[in-house]
Amino acid sequence: MEKLMVEKSLPLTGKVRVSGAKNSALPILAASLLGTEDIILEDVPELRDVKVMCQVLESLGAKVEKLDKNTIKINSKGLNNYETQYELMSKMRASFLVMGPLLGRLGKTKNSLPGGCAIGTRPIDLHLKGFKVLGAEIDGDHGNISAYAEELKGDRVYLDFPSVGATENIMMAAVLAKGETTIDNAAMEPEIVDLANFLNKLGADVKGAGTSTIRIKGVEKLGGGNHCIIPDRIEAGTFMVAAAITGGDIIVENVISNHIKPVIAKLEEAGCEITVEVDKVRVKSMGRPKAIDIKTMPYPGFPTDMQSQFMALMSVSEGTSVCIETVFENRFMHVDELKRMGADIKIDGRSAIIQGVDNLTAATVKATDLRAGAALVLSGLISEGVTEVRNIDHIDRGYENIEAKFKALGAKITRVEE
Repeated sequence: MEKLMVEKSLPLTGKVRVSGAKNSALPILAASLLGTEDIILEDVPELRDVKVMCQVLESLGAKVEKLDKNTIKINSKGLNNYETQYELMSKMRASFLVMGPLLGRLGKTKNSLPGGCAIGTRPIDLHLKGFKVLGAEIDGDHGNISAYAEELKGDRVYLDFPSVGATENIMMAAVLAKGETTIDNAAMEPEIVDLANFLNKLGADVKGAGTSTIRIKGVEKLGGGNHCIIPDRIEAGTFMVAAAITGGDIIVENVISNHIKPVIAKLEEAGCEITVEVDKVRVKSMGRPKAIDIKTMPYPGFPTDMQSQFMALMSVSEGTSVCIETVFENRFMHVDELKRMGADIKIDGRSAIIQGVDNLTAATVKATDLRAGAALVLSGLISEGVTEVRNIDHIDRGYENIEAKFKALGAKITRVEE
């Protein structure tokens, strides 16, 4: 096992390039199962989750070839297996996204229930509801879910909650279904738009991605194509908070500013000076951050994936901040770890009241999930002493070369074996 040793650092300065989005790369890799010709994906982040997804594709009969560090070639013409391995599915929740493509392409699929970060209940019932509407029969036994359909037929699917995963899975099942499918109350995240753009490059007919209503006209088959993954808005947000919390001045490159509007707005509210250009954002600290309130919401609201990092910032802000988490009920597990470092946080149901303190103190802490790990690294950068962050396999699931990128900005951070 490895851990990160993080020391109090000078204000971070310089430039950092954001990698391709994990939450875009994973569904697009899954969607590659629908293609029957070569597919080239660029700016794919080198992450543990991406590696697992590639293993899932190979186990199903796809050929996966790494052309360089961030470019992958996939050919699923010889797709010959509809059953995913428990060992792979249990490692990562997103592996469940192969269910839609397999159902669309082969008419059947068998999957283990997915694993991933323990940040709350994330039922797959909306995914299955969508498959049923399209004509699939669903069976569940002993931790497995099977779906079968002689022919999927387009229909109207209403999602009770704008689930990103369900929207993606239903989209991928519907592209080869007969007729037209409409998804109402669909998720509107940029990653949904990226998936739709990718599918359309392969020959699909998807319209309305990025709005609450997506329409998919089924086609006979999908081919191949080239696609570049969009920048990771959560990684961008994490480095933006790094500038604010360390009193630094950072230029974050390879960003789409429209995707991070809530992060920009809240950092400006906290007193930072933000300069937005075509594909980069500069965040300059103007002194101790001011207290702010945030409430996580589905896109285009404030992202739940930035809540932990902002709570680290709130811990040393001037005044009292309030954080309300509406998306995941278990997303305050990092609070106890921040309190070990001296943060003053009180939890009341889905709300956290944070009284800003003057200083944090280094401690041995553990990453309880992916974004919590990032928050602990940020806190370590301003804490007296050396902070030991354990369970960093969570961090490696979503951040490519995190310590190298922080080091390039002047951070004192080292990866060591436990």
